[in-house]
Amino acid sequence: MPLTFAEKVKIICNRKNITIKDLAESLGTTRQNLTNKLSRDNFPEKEMVKICKALDCSYNSIITMNDTDEQI
Repeated sequence: MPLTFAEKVKIICNRKNITIKDLAESLGTTRQNLTNKLSRDNFPEKEMVKICKALDCSYNSIITMNDTDEQI
């Protein structure tokens, strides 16, 4: 089963020794607000890009058409 976006964020924070509080501050929000969002794991793509930038990571969203394997 693939990891959720929230799980990926937590893994990256752990590897980079960044707390959720530190990430929240860099995003201009509170720890509690970010923790709530991570627990719901319902992020618009725009917010995922912002979080990735704050973590000094790249965000790539790829859609693959099942019938042709074409990636868009």
